[in-house]
Amino acid sequence: MTTTTRFALPLLHAGQAQKEMFHNEAVAGIDVLLHPEVEAVGIDAPPAAPEPGQAWIVGTAPSGEWAGHANEIACWTDGGWRFAVPRPGTAVWAESLAQPVRYRAGTGWQIGVISASRVEVDGVQVIGARGEAVATPTGSAIVDEQARTAIAGILDALRAHGLIGSAEL
Repeated sequence: MTTTTRFALPLLHAGQAQKEMFHNEAVAGIDVLLHPEVEAVGIDAPPAAPEPGQAWIVGTAPSGEWAGHANEIACWTDGGWRFAVPRPGTAVWAESLAQPVRYRAGTGWQIGVISASRVEVDGVQVIGARGEAVATPTGSAIVDEQARTAIAGILDALRAHGLIGSAEL
């Protein structure tokens, strides 16, 4: 085995010549992937004057020095471009979007999508699976228009946030 299983970082071998080169390549790869942050997502052409440590998510039709590295993370280092092939679940922060970006096999990079079965704040569930539809109140012997307006507003807000479905009337 000459590379690590997950991120293909180069491994040292006993008696290997120029170990520092392989070690430095591994460290450069770790530097790209440890708490990754990218400047932008889906860029096909390398920037003209990148700074060491800056990274981008390469687009689907890369050109120039990025050709052949579609959907990979490209990081500029003192030694030139380094590329990291994303694994399913790879998450990065996109500074230009101020949002998380996550790689999913078969669909590619998803911007700002967070998948969860529930959301908790201080150990208390505040959002769970979508509930059943709640019918908007209509008709009765005594009509309280203000209450009906308030309830309809609450239901509209819950529907807009995706917490409940829409009731078919």
